Amino acid sequence: MQKHLLITGANRGIGLTLVEQYLNDGWAVNACCRQPEKADELIQLQAKYESLTLSKLDVTDYHAVKLLADSLADIPIDLLINNAGYYGPKGVSFGDTDVEEWRRVIEINTIAPLKIAEAFLPHLTQAQDAAYVAISSKMGSMSDNSSGGAYIYRSSKAALNSVVKSLSLDLKSYGVKVVALHPGWVRTEMGGPNGLIDTNESAAGLKQVISELSSTDNGSFFDYLGNKIPW
Repeated sequence: MQKHLLITGANRGIGLTLVEQYLNDGWAVNACCRQPEKADELIQLQAKYESLTLSKLDVTDYHAVKLLADSLADIPIDLLINNAGYYGPKGVSFGDTDVEEWRRVIEINTIAPLKIAEAFLPHLTQAQDAAYVAISSKMGSMSDNSSGGAYIYRSSKAALNSVVKSLSLDLKSYGVKVVALHPGWVRTEMGGPNGLIDTNESAAGLKQVISELSSTDNGSFFDYLGNKIPW
């Protein structure tokens, strides 16, 4: 039976590359982004793959999230990747915190992933051995923080990791694995031009880690090479 992936933030960067790699492996993919009509690369992939569906979705529009979940009510989802994320203002130092931007980053990076998990749990439970994956960042790791700063983004990903840990416990009885994954420092619009790896390397690594997840990995935090990251 064909496996089904639903992924957010699918129109560029790591998300777009993951879409392409899963399509190449024969998966059915529902790619979600805010403006699919302007997502030229996704539109080109849709012309090539019948198994690709594009969905308009702002992850912070929780009514829209519910409507999408309702429209896919009878479709099992083997893998849900919450990839949509927002860094917020860069280069902001202590004493110059934009509180409104902080709220926006928390909304996108922390609250939305939980609301999406709530909306699509019925779809995950219809599949065998399903997984919910949150694309996080080691910048959310307390142990890894040796440079300070980046209060907004760090706090949003630390909070996301807490959400992942609780979800892994709450969804265990449903047979759904939940993990947080760090994609590496990737050359994307968010990661910037100095990233250490490209999207193909990151996506291939993430995909490999996901394919090897077992029940003992539930509630863990890994990087794209499968190394465990301390919380």
